Amino acid sequence: MKHELPKLKYSYDALEPFIDVQTMQIHHSKHHQGYTDKFNKSLEKYPELQEKSAEDILKDISSLNIYEADKNAIKNNGGGYVNHNLFWSVLGPKKQVDENLVKEIEETFGSLESFKELFNKEAGTKFGSGWTWLVRDENGKLQVYSTSNQDSPLSTGHTPILTLDVWEHAYYLKYQNRRAEYIENWWNVLKLLP
Repeated sequence: MKHELPKLKYSYDALEPFIDVQTMQIHHSKHHQGYTDKFNKSLEKYPELQEKSAEDILKDISSLNIYEADKNAIKNNGGGYVNHNLFWSVLGPKKQVDENLVKEIEETFGSLESFKELFNKEAGTKFGSGWTWLVRDENGKLQVYSTSNQDSPLSTGHTPILTLDVWEHAYYLKYQNRRAEYIENWWNVLKLLP
């Protein structure tokens, strides 16, 4: 199975003014395409892995009996591929609020505002490059945390629900060093929550 860059369900300018068109073009067609190409390349000598979905590969990454350098390439590029797939899918120019998710967030975190504060703090204090997540853990409970680089919650048995890319390439053209402003504006294009 060859993994392909997914087509976005909206145009590159659809998230303006919160995420600018130039960032969208570069982020999707260069960064995400690069992870996709390198992920496929890293799987070339492992035909048995080519039959699996990218998500299943990441779920089993620790048990792969392959060279460590190859495992790292698969983890990093596969994570970049899968993480970006989710990132694009939870964004959109129009809200499509998941009321069940809102209710579960309110029950778990006390309120939607408390959840947003926790998520913003986690994203804003993530040192270096990475992602901030809302996941369902192995017991089905919601959790918020960050991962470094292209690490995926799938590799720890957690199911990602939504994510925010806090690599500088996701915001630097418009926001420069103002990550907090990028995080705050991201909520405007996160379609799952009000």
